[in-house]
Amino acid sequence: MNQDNQNKRDNDGLVELKLKIPKDLYRAYQRCTWIIIHETGREQLDVMEEMVLDFLVKNEC
Repeated sequence: MNQDNQNKRDNDGLVELKLKIPKDLYRAYQRCTWIIIHETGREQLDVMEEMVLDFLVKNEC
């Protein structure tokens, strides 16, 4: 399977979410996700989805 097909398969049903945040929050987010990914072996997309879901639940959305 070539890289384009792999990316399409991995991203089926996903939508890009863009956020505008201060640089220090961006760096903290990058550090946090990197630590979670490397300590747990989880996929980056799984971590991103969990963070968004946690935000929505916290704000009762």
